[in-house]
Amino acid sequence: MTHPATIRRPGEGPRIGIVGDTYRFLATGKETNGKYATFDALVPPGGGPPPHIHTREEESFLVLEGEITFQLGEERIVAGAGTFLNMPVRSLHCFKNESDQIARMLISVAPAGLEQMFLEVGHPLADDVELASPPTREEIQKLLEVAPQYGIEIRVPQH
Repeated sequence: MTHPATIRRPGEGPRIGIVGDTYRFLATGKETNGKYATFDALVPPGGGPPPHIHTREEESFLVLEGEITFQLGEERIVAGAGTFLNMPVRSLHCFKNESDQIARMLISVAPAGLEQMFLEVGHPLADDVELASPPTREEIQKLLEVAPQYGIEIRVPQH
């Protein structure tokens, strides 16, 4: 089965805020017959998910602007613009913007499906809103409850 081409001009595509980060969907599983999904991510200082494992999809990252610190297992990688990383299925990983500047990444998952979790947990952003608001306790709790339905194991850091 084939599907039509997907074309997104700069700034186009549905945008959501999810636990403090902003994602703009460039291609969804509906548009790629489930093969992959790609989104543009804005990660504010301090933003990024806790350590987690994808049981279904590989996830890749291309840092476009700023700097993101990735944790892959025990390895810590400080990634500047132009750095590409691919996280295999079942790899424990996370990322965090430890800088004082907004970072921007291109993120892809294959196969698609994870974007549905983002849509379920996140909230649409108005066109005049650049960044999502900081995460609320309720948003974090919703993510922790919904993630297992999408094959995501979140490892909440113990303090």
